[in-house]
Amino acid sequence: MEQGSATRGGIGESTLRPDGTLKVTGEFAYASDMWHEDMIWGYTLRSPHAHAEIVSIDVSEALRQAGVHTVLTHADLPSDTTHYGLEMQDTPVLANDRVRHHGEPVALVAADHPETARRAAAKIRVEYAVLPVVHDEESATAQDAPLLHPGRADHHAEHVPHPNIVHRQPIVRGDVAAGRDRADVIVSGDYEVGMQDQAFLGPESGLAVPSEDGGVDLYVATQWLHADLRQIAPVLGLPEDRVRMTLSGVGGAFGGREDLSMQIHACLLALRTGRPVKIVYNRFESFFGHVHRHPARLHYEHGATRDGRLTHMTCRIVLDGGAYASSSPAVVGNAASLAAGPYVIDDVRVEALALYTNNPPCGAMRGFGAVQACFAYEAQMDKLAAELGLDPVEFRQRNAMSQGSVLPTGQRVDAPAPVAEILRRVRAMPMPPERQWESAEPTGGASPGTAVDVRALPGGLSNTTHGEDVVRGVGYAVGIKNVGFSEGFDDYSTARVQLQVIGGEPVALVHTAMAEVGQGGVTVQAQIARTELGVTRVSIQPADTQVGSAGSTSASRQTYVTGGAVKHVCELVRERVLELGRARFGTYHPAWAQAELLLEGGKVVTDGGEALASLADVLEDETIDLESEWRHRPTEAFDLVTGQGQGHVQYSFAAHRAVVEVDTALGLVKVVELACAQDVGKAINPDAVIGQIQGGSTQGLGLAVMEEIVVDPDSKVRNPSFTDYLIPTILDTPTIPVDVLELADEHAPYGLRGAGEAPTLSSTPAVLAAIRQATGLDLPRVPVRPEHLTGTDSGTDAG
Repeated sequence: MEQGSATRGGIGESTLRPDGTLKVTGEFAYASDMWHEDMIWGYTLRSPHAHAEIVSIDVSEALRQAGVHTVLTHADLPSDTTHYGLEMQDTPVLANDRVRHHGEPVALVAADHPETARRAAAKIRVEYAVLPVVHDEESATAQDAPLLHPGRADHHAEHVPHPNIVHRQPIVRGDVAAGRDRADVIVSGDYEVGMQDQAFLGPESGLAVPSEDGGVDLYVATQWLHADLRQIAPVLGLPEDRVRMTLSGVGGAFGGREDLSMQIHACLLALRTGRPVKIVYNRFESFFGHVHRHPARLHYEHGATRDGRLTHMTCRIVLDGGAYASSSPAVVGNAASLAAGPYVIDDVRVEALALYTNNPPCGAMRGFGAVQACFAYEAQMDKLAAELGLDPVEFRQRNAMSQGSVLPTGQRVDAPAPVAEILRRVRAMPMPPERQWESAEPTGGASPGTAVDVRALPGGLSNTTHGEDVVRGVGYAVGIKNVGFSEGFDDYSTARVQLQVIGGEPVALVHTAMAEVGQGGVTVQAQIARTELGVTRVSIQPADTQVGSAGSTSASRQTYVTGGAVKHVCELVRERVLELGRARFGTYHPAWAQAELLLEGGKVVTDGGEALASLADVLEDETIDLESEWRHRPTEAFDLVTGQGQGHVQYSFAAHRAVVEVDTALGLVKVVELACAQDVGKAINPDAVIGQIQGGSTQGLGLAVMEEIVVDPDSKVRNPSFTDYLIPTILDTPTIPVDVLELADEHAPYGLRGAGEAPTLSSTPAVLAAIRQATGLDLPRVPVRPEHLTGTDSGTDAG
């Protein structure tokens, strides 16, 4: 019999992205490119105040403007459901009696042209009575603090010591007092993390089209279609089956599209006017239209013995959740449960909480609470190593967790945890060469008369230095991140797979609701289908709500969970193929009776490679069409007193070595290299994995040295634009060599491990460690600003 061959383009190969060429050539259709022949445009009027009562709203002048179709306020909402939210329904669709943050939506306009809508919105007269703002923990928890959500009835309310605390999670394990007594060295520190923006390049956008059945079709850039649907339909007063959602091209997300932005607004305007309505935020609106990374203040204490063993840890983490809850409770759970980092510490006490304030709402962003903790605990590791006179990498390795280690939550790590190994690997990677530069008075070993590309120096093309006062530093950091939804959340995904013969060739059609936001999930789904079904041709159908939920494209979960769902359904399809084959050909060849038959190269083959029949002959004109849900192992909620619980399903680990050059006179930093070693369990698509690690590392670099939304003491945003909010460009991005480990997690499909978030954790503290080594400064805050490096500011004021 003919021998079968392995199918190309399967798991483990660096297959090309189906959307890649279109994106790099500018031909890809993003949500902002959508068009309908008779569409009109929507625009949102936003509050200029961070906290104020709405005394009155007058829309009459706006309605009189030519080209305006409608103006909507809170009074025009069609349902008794007027609020929404991912975890707690505390966010109003449009502000009613008061606004709680700068930029909160107050009214909507639909008009023939976007500029007409904007001008009409400017004619809406809103009378405000400004209220005192709640800006930080002191003002939020004061005895006479204004309550931002009086009469809270959510399930967290009874467990918090003040109504302006969204959620609080303690972790208590062992005896901290006894651990403190064993310590030969104790270090403590206060740390601060600024508010980072996801800074995706594709703005919030969508197109709502009213339908003949009184429902609406929404085409939108989002991260979780079914979560959007669950929040949208009640506000519209419609059953979910009359709100049909289809994913449009997404220009990045990083957590910022988990919450609703313009979805309900576009639907409301479309249903009111009977016309398709398109909304596209400009960049100013985008900064107000989505949540950001929680800024944080953290206090840590660690102890260690003289031989470098950690004895205890205490910490307090205060996250600023802003005006509405978003996903703050889950972020608190992550920050608390991962607060000790990837280290073995028996005696631990943690308190993590999130506040309601009048600052911009904060929620999901890549790293999800673990980023803030990692910055602080890694600074503590360097402090301890210095106090003990130990090498900072060796000190970390002595305390590194491994498979079988127990976390402060009581959960045992039951998969590879190669913390010491990735530290060893990243340290062993070749160092970048020392630079030689031209200097009138050589310092630090520089050679006079040697030419240098000024773009490679701190300050880059601004040509501010030619090497004077430039010093080099090297720093290391390692982090731990959970994978998937946690704390007992029913985390599952749904896949539908069809297998049929088209043009004489077997073709698989894969349909999920997974949001492709740039992570390469559509590529992974095709690779899995090719591997499991042995077909070359795989079509990925558009993501929509006509198939069951895939959960959110977040928490590094989609390859694990939706990939697991596709694998599971493909296995069911394969069994059906084999049933057909045995029924049709089983009497002609005894090998059909084997329990293990494979699909490879478009054929049914034995485990020895003997081809029994082509898939086309087995299927003939029959279509196999199956849909099923798939779940990973269950988790459980953390105890609200002790924090104990099997809260996470999987962990990922990454380590970084940063090499920086700092101009100490001007306070400028150049990151020369940001090497990374990471365990990914199984690289389903090796090139894509490296891209994810390099992208996450770059976002961490941004938080380290430039990215921050600056909020005034009156809770107003000062820099809602890419003119003033800086993100790394190609000139700021260093070489990022990557060493990928593949230590399989036996509990996960193919042994894989979620990979997208872990590098965002350790890159930030590695850069800071390198800057500290170069300058000798403490630098307890990110992002580091020039004034922190020149001695004009200590870096402890959020300013």
